[in-house]
Amino acid sequence: MAHYSTDHQAFRPIPNPISRIFAAIGNALVLMSTSNDRMRQVDALQALSDEDLAKRGLKRDEIARYVFNDVFWH
Repeated sequence: MAHYSTDHQAFRPIPNPISRIFAAIGNALVLMSTSNDRMRQVDALQALSDEDLAKRGLKRDEIARYVFNDVFWH
């Protein structure tokens, strides 16, 4: 699995408004692609039986928290 940082400001300041617009679009695309992978993971876990989820230490109502833990629940 690839790891990345969305904190691009730490590397260099963005000098002008046009560049900021394109940087914001780029950041949004990265976020969308990450969300899409996470949604596929949610779908895959939702497709499992309750017994299979229990083997993984999960309950059905914990799937979203498990998949999005690093984004929403710090």
